[in-house]
Amino acid sequence: VMDYSGALWIGTGEGLLKFRNDSVEATLTRNDGLLSDNINLVAVGRDSSIYIGTNIGLNRYFPDKNRIFSYTKKNGFTGIETRPNSVFETPAGLIWFGTADGAIRFNPAEASTALMEPNTHILDMRVNYQPRKMVPGMRLNYNERSVLFDYYTICLNNPDVVRYKVRLEGADEGWRPVTDQTRAIYSALPPGKYTFMVIACNSQGVWNSTPVSFHFIIKPPFYFTWWFILIVAVAAMIFVVTYINIREQNLKKEKIVLEQKVKERTAEVVQKSREIEEKNRDITASIRYAERIQGAMLPREDTFEDTFVLFMPKDIVSGDFYWMYGNGDWHFLAAADCTGHGVPGAFMSIIGHNSLNKIVREYGLTRPSAILDQLNVEVMKSLMQRHEKAVNDGMDIALIAINLKNITVEFAGAYNPLYVVRKGEVIVHKGDRFPIGMSTMEDKRTFTNNIIDIQHGDMLYMCSDGYADQFGSADGKKYKTVNVKKLLSRIWDLPVSEQKEVLEKAILEWKGDLGQTDDILFMGTRIP
Repeated sequence: VMDYSGALWIGTGEGLLKFRNDSVEATLTRNDGLLSDNINLVAVGRDSSIYIGTNIGLNRYFPDKNRIFSYTKKNGFTGIETRPNSVFETPAGLIWFGTADGAIRFNPAEASTALMEPNTHILDMRVNYQPRKMVPGMRLNYNERSVLFDYYTICLNNPDVVRYKVRLEGADEGWRPVTDQTRAIYSALPPGKYTFMVIACNSQGVWNSTPVSFHFIIKPPFYFTWWFILIVAVAAMIFVVTYINIREQNLKKEKIVLEQKVKERTAEVVQKSREIEEKNRDITASIRYAERIQGAMLPREDTFEDTFVLFMPKDIVSGDFYWMYGNGDWHFLAAADCTGHGVPGAFMSIIGHNSLNKIVREYGLTRPSAILDQLNVEVMKSLMQRHEKAVNDGMDIALIAINLKNITVEFAGAYNPLYVVRKGEVIVHKGDRFPIGMSTMEDKRTFTNNIIDIQHGDMLYMCSDGYADQFGSADGKKYKTVNVKKLLSRIWDLPVSEQKEVLEKAILEWKGDLGQTDDILFMGTRIP
């Protein structure tokens, strides 16, 4: 049906719709005060009110006032269920409705529309399902958490259409949905302050303007009360202060005891430090003396012409040693690297140096391979104890014999190589892949004697692995043999004294602030 303002009212099975300009402008349902959402007829009265026939009675709606009146059997609408579209208005303004129990005539002029607010009351209250007298300022115990309220409103003309809204302030966020129930139940309420409120809507569609309310409090358990928390806080503070004071006193006593013990221990440490310092001085002095002995043992660097020796021990004494000996037409040079460094290596160097002197001077051997074979025997005899069958110490060595008469060079090596540099080209002659010593007497290994092709002006170099194995540069890498060969190819034609300076400067710059990794020995001699 269309009203006088041009709005289209549509009755559905889910309430009444107000339709205007191709959109739903408003919706009325049972929650808004209709008797039912199942609508059978809609009609517009002369006073612009909307008559809404449902399956359980008649509603009269005033859109301008947003008020809904309800008519059921108790206030004269005895037919109860209206028939679909069964409505007729007479010229005199009377409206007839077809119902399930005949036709009902309605006279709008005699229908009262006076406003009368519902008279709503809270009937009683139950706590934990037991009746409780409602007194102002009621305070419940923390275990009385289930609350039930009964309420009602007085409506003489049509009590069946009365609707209610309830809210428990402190528990509900807003009003609960409209209901016809007259009881509200709240369970498991936490301690706190609450206000129960109820409003009602009568058959004239009038709601209570002011809710009927009742205020009550559920007390927290004693351990949640402010006075208990205050007592606990004060007691805790007293306990902490007392504990701190006691602890402070104990710490002072412990401090006195510790200071005394520190004095005693300091005196002991100072005494022991002095003893250790004195022992270190004695040990250092002994090592310094050993350095003098080792230095006196080693030959002079200028034993042969055009020869240099770069000797850089890692510690005070060295496990590397060099040996030079001249025997008429023969010049012998050797660069050796003994097991270990420092004092143990120095002892090995003495054994090796003395053994070489013995082999060449007393035995008269001149072939480098034979010299190393005999050196292996001498070292084994020197190091092997009475019941031992193997030696775990030894040395790597490179040895050359230069025949000045024929201008020939013979070479034998134990791991250590011989570098020959001719016109910038580096030729490497490798030694045998086993050391002096570090074997048993039963091992019958012999060294290889190599005849070296040389020319006048060639440079011969021998070194230990300490130079190539030195860590350095920004990346902390080893210097490596490839860099040694590159360096030798650049400096071979310099005077031997300058070659030594370049080699020393290069390894020091490479090392930088890093510690020296091993003893360093580098020898060079030029073929006349």
